[in-house]
Amino acid sequence: MRIVIAEDLVLLREGLVKIFEANGLEVVEAVDNGDSLMRALTTHRPDVAIVDVRLPPTFTDEGLRAVIDARTKVPGLPVMVLSQYVEQFYARELLADRAGAVGYLLKDRVMVVDQFVSDVRKVAAGGTVMDPDVVSSLVTRRSADPDLITLSPREREVLALMAQGRSNAAIAARMLVTEKTVSKHSYSIFTKLRLEPSDDDNRRVLAVLAYLEG
Repeated sequence: MRIVIAEDLVLLREGLVKIFEANGLEVVEAVDNGDSLMRALTTHRPDVAIVDVRLPPTFTDEGLRAVIDARTKVPGLPVMVLSQYVEQFYARELLADRAGAVGYLLKDRVMVVDQFVSDVRKVAAGGTVMDPDVVSSLVTRRSADPDLITLSPREREVLALMAQGRSNAAIAARMLVTEKTVSKHSYSIFTKLRLEPSDDDNRRVLAVLAYLEG
């Protein structure tokens, strides 16, 4: 797997390089600003990009802009965003792009190395990984929506776990219920939210997130 990293903090950037290389992954380039990121993405066409939203020179949305622009030249480019804080606007904008697999994690999740590498592999393979805090923020923002109000507490729990990219088996294990029970909750959620059910986990997660970011 070939990776491009964009992170302005040198210690974190070098730490990410070492983590990936220790796990048999190739970092083709690591940069610290939006312009260099755009060049690296279009030149190397990596299997996944690891990107901080806020990069020099303005530390606003250079990373996000570079990713969205690069996807016009590298269709379907998978992106894992690392952010210091839950930033709803940037999370929604990335999801609204709809141009490839996405992940959005807070930087402290990198501390759990095995899980982080697993999440990066999942995004590179076309999956979706969302930080629980980001999902919670998006769900809370839509908590007054008439359709969302109709969900039971258990359905809300399943929805949040689905939005994190978990499979039915993983949700069942987390909630200590059977997969059949999770399937029933999932069907009810899609019915209440007027979303087309799907057996494909990634499409299901994207549909739910699309609804949440509305």
